[in-house]
Amino acid sequence: MDFSDIEARGLVLLGCGKMGSALLAGWLRQGLSPTSVHVVEPFPSDWLKGSGVALNSALPAAPAVVLVAVKPQMMAEALPGLQAMGGGETLFVTVAAGTTLAKYAAILGASTPVVRAMPNTPAAIGRGITAICGNATATPAHLDLAEGLLSAVGQVVRLEGEHQMDAVTAVSGSGPAYVFHLIEALAAAGEAEGLPADLAMKLAKATVGGAGQLAEDATESPAQLRVNVTSPGGTTAAALTHLMDPETGFPGLLQRAVKAAADRGRELGQ
Repeated sequence: MDFSDIEARGLVLLGCGKMGSALLAGWLRQGLSPTSVHVVEPFPSDWLKGSGVALNSALPAAPAVVLVAVKPQMMAEALPGLQAMGGGETLFVTVAAGTTLAKYAAILGASTPVVRAMPNTPAAIGRGITAICGNATATPAHLDLAEGLLSAVGQVVRLEGEHQMDAVTAVSGSGPAYVFHLIEALAAAGEAEGLPADLAMKLAKATVGGAGQLAEDATESPAQLRVNVTSPGGTTAAALTHLMDPETGFPGLLQRAVKAAADRGRELGQ
């Protein structure tokens, strides 16, 4: 990525917890000069203190980008201090869940370009996926800039509009928790069949991790990969009789779970 404009005008990172730190580490690895980054973080980690960035100091008047990575409950307190940067010269990119583009417009002004993003926690190891959408003021160049910055922690996809964000949050934003619970449940099932707890957990983690990587890398669809593993009348087929039941298996269960998450996202966005 070309950081020349950012290095000339500066980048403000508002909040540097797990997600902010993952992004910052990615930018620095890609060659962004730490002296061009201005971080506002009340509880900086030791790593952040030693990173070379400008920490909790005076901010540039019109930085190229302000990336908002504070918790949603901190938004009302944090954003008003950046109002002077609104108006069009600075792109705002937000990875804070639940805060709509309309709320940013109300604080920063309708002429402020804003890109809303929903990353997920595998960003911590560079394996995240982030969905983005922009407000009416955000140009294709703004979206390109946001995508370039967010690709430091994984893949980036663009949405048709903000109306898709709650569904994205329910699938990929919250999705890692579903997978972690699958690992817990699979390990517990192994224990119930007589495996030691540590062995059951090791098998469950490696199986889910390996299968996920195979699904990403393979040219075949997940459905075909499933078929490849399933011998007629075999052990996998016996298990899938339960897992693929439309009412009690994965299809109905996950549809209900994702709907509950999306509905909650809509409520929080009101």
